[in-house]
Amino acid sequence: MFSNEILKGTIKPLIIKLINDNGRMYGYQITQKVKELSSDNIILTEGALYPALHKLVDEGILVVEAEQIGNRERKYYSLSRSQMQTATSKLDEVKQSIQILVQLFDIPQSVYDTK
Repeated sequence: MFSNEILKGTIKPLIIKLINDNGRMYGYQITQKVKELSSDNIILTEGALYPALHKLVDEGILVVEAEQIGNRERKYYSLSRSQMQTATSKLDEVKQSIQILVQLFDIPQSVYDTK
């Protein structure tokens, strides 16, 4: 299982990456995509997801649109065009951090190089 401590520091960049790759998404869709892409190793709870989404909206990185689906309102999140550079910078920071950790933990490239 994936460490909650590591997840806490990567939730916002993970959300940015998913929305960047998939276009606008709603909360439950994000949790399911994380679960799918991590082969069920990362379970992103609502209690972790929604505060991160709200912070990204407050920072101007994400914009939210509400749509009525039946009797329910669904909020879709997408990347703000004006903050695209900030979003890209956040993703680059995560990539650099991972590269440093790979070096520090002496992880062979074959372990993480899938392409």
